[in-house]
Amino acid sequence: MTPEAIARPSGSDEMHVRQYTLTRILAVWATAAAPMGLLAWVFAPWLGDQLGGDEPLAKALLISLSAGLIWQFVLVLILIWHELSGLQWSRVRGALWLQAPRDPRTGRVGGMLWLWVLPFLVLLGILEALPRIPGPSTRSFGEFVTSERGEQFLSGAWGWFALIVALQIFNTVLGEELLFRGLLLPRMRGVFGRRDWVANGVLFGAYHLHIPWAIPSAMVSGIFLFAYPSRRFQSAWMGIVVHSAQSVFVVILIFALVLA
Repeated sequence: MTPEAIARPSGSDEMHVRQYTLTRILAVWATAAAPMGLLAWVFAPWLGDQLGGDEPLAKALLISLSAGLIWQFVLVLILIWHELSGLQWSRVRGALWLQAPRDPRTGRVGGMLWLWVLPFLVLLGILEALPRIPGPSTRSFGEFVTSERGEQFLSGAWGWFALIVALQIFNTVLGEELLFRGLLLPRMRGVFGRRDWVANGVLFGAYHLHIPWAIPSAMVSGIFLFAYPSRRFQSAWMGIVVHSAQSVFVVILIFALVLA
């Protein structure tokens, strides 16, 4: 694919980015989703057997899923470097929508528009409080960290805390969000038209092969809480901020357990 100029002209309600074909969209999706599924269901059990000791599967899952999320960041860098023939920040920023939100009707950028994250954060809190399809207890991070086993494992475990912090950063900033809302979403309109944000959220939900029981809730949040505000304000930061609320909560919880 040849590079295409990326700009955000004054008064324009759209950024001009090279559009992906459906085949390319699905290929990028598979290149992110398949490794996560294989790491969770094939590599992690094997690694757990090699690690042994206390909570081997928990350790293996933390290591494996962190590797999968880091790979997504690397994938974005590879694709955007190929598209732009370089990684100059002034161009990468626009290409991945890493800019302040912009009202497509008025052209206003930043400022009070950032407050639009608040209702989406409230909706995320409501969604998180709703009942969900339960997954295997041995693979439920929430059940693990709130159990006596989890508390014992994490007490004083600064190394594992550091890995969990890295996992959260690559999960909601540099990994999933950068891939789905930064790279894919701006390049899906050519195939899906004005409902590109819906398709993006569906792909985001289906990507969760590593935790398939979470696919329905991830699809809902992906469509309405991450993809929609990112598309509406043409800024990946909207999805990143909303999604990262989960990461902030997790990090605070784990930090408290490490100090205990």
